[in-house]
Amino acid sequence: MHELSIAASIVEAVTESAAAYPGARVQQVRLRVGALASVVEDSLQFCWEITVEGTPLQGSQLVVNIVPVVAHCAACGKDGELASLQSFRCPHCGEPVTDLRQGRELEIESIEIDEVPVPK
Repeated sequence: MHELSIAASIVEAVTESAAAYPGARVQQVRLRVGALASVVEDSLQFCWEITVEGTPLQGSQLVVNIVPVVAHCAACGKDGELASLQSFRCPHCGEPVTDLRQGRELEIESIEIDEVPVPK
């Protein structure tokens, strides 16, 4: 289950970023995860709850946006979203495709924080 190491890496990166805002509380972390990234969302959510425990991210929400696979077809010159991960064929002309333009991502899209008001 590599989702545990992925969750731990995300917690580490977000904790480092949030350190620039002392007293701020992380509310939400949004990820872009490609359909080919081999990440099981339920497992990642489970691991998130474990890895944030006792950290400044405890209580934060992990939002996972699955990014579909988009390939460029050399035969017809068009980009298209693959209908299935079982068939890497152009959705326009049916030719096999190998030039993937999207779908392997695993990145932090955004971090939502709730800043602590500065005392006057």
